Amino acid sequence: MAEVEILMTGAYPEWDMVDLEANYRVHRLWEAADRQELIARVGKDIRAIATRGELGASADLMAQLPTLEIVSCYGVGTDAIDLSYARANGIRVTNTPDVLTEDVADIAIGLLLATARQVPQADVFVRSGQWGSVAMPLVTRVSGKKVGIVGMGRIGKAIAKRAAGFGCDIAYFARHEHTDVAYAYQPNLLALADWADFLIVIVPGGEATSKIINADVLKALGPNGILINVSRGTTVDEEALIAALQDRSIQAAGLDVFLNEPKIDARFLALQNVVLQPHHGSGTVETRKAMGQLVRDNLAAHFAGRALPTPVV
Repeated sequence: MAEVEILMTGAYPEWDMVDLEANYRVHRLWEAADRQELIARVGKDIRAIATRGELGASADLMAQLPTLEIVSCYGVGTDAIDLSYARANGIRVTNTPDVLTEDVADIAIGLLLATARQVPQADVFVRSGQWGSVAMPLVTRVSGKKVGIVGMGRIGKAIAKRAAGFGCDIAYFARHEHTDVAYAYQPNLLALADWADFLIVIVPGGEATSKIINADVLKALGPNGILINVSRGTTVDEEALIAALQDRSIQAAGLDVFLNEPKIDARFLALQNVVLQPHHGSGTVETRKAMGQLVRDNLAAHFAGRALPTPVV
């Protein structure tokens, strides 16, 4: 398939790059000194885009590739891909679901433990020599608390399973009730936040969920509440969150995602009641290898005329 030309919007791990470049003619958009010049020169021959969830593929980009057949996304989220344009123009879209579910669920619970038990602060406490001189402040228990999960898809279910292992009481908010789980369904997000000790956000990005966690939700969560976000930066009103962290109207937050990644709002860096992760929920060797394999499997299936393993469109 070396004659098939694909456009990559951003780098993949080296093991994926080696395989892709052995099987396709790869054009590295992110390395181009003049991206528009590259697209103008090779755009007519591009049959596939290999992208990442946060980079996506805009309608403008796809419109410049008249022979484009497929967009294969490294990641679950497709909110940065113009799916309407893809559908209207017969362009297939795939993603990499399931393979990252367990890792993202792990990091959600990891962030909850790190935030409630103040693990980063305890590390600094020991390294700075304070241990033995002053007492480490008491922290918040996780076991047996009330966990509200915003979103009950694959990852939401995996998070709930882990929280149940801590003996937590679990309720969730979603677009509709899920009959395959025994957890309490709460159709009112404010009511869920008011009930919960910890609120974990794992909904897709996009307009429907933009700033779904707003000032009212944070106020309902309250001064003893902790927010964990492992979904998309767009799902939380960051101005409201920063204000709530600054005035302690919520206790703390654990965040793996932000607006304007990686150039996040500098005010987060000055806050001691937030744990920051570099959007690394799926960042294990095992999961990243599985994600890359699924991207490559989707491309190979498409160009061989087989059914796509994980189609979105």
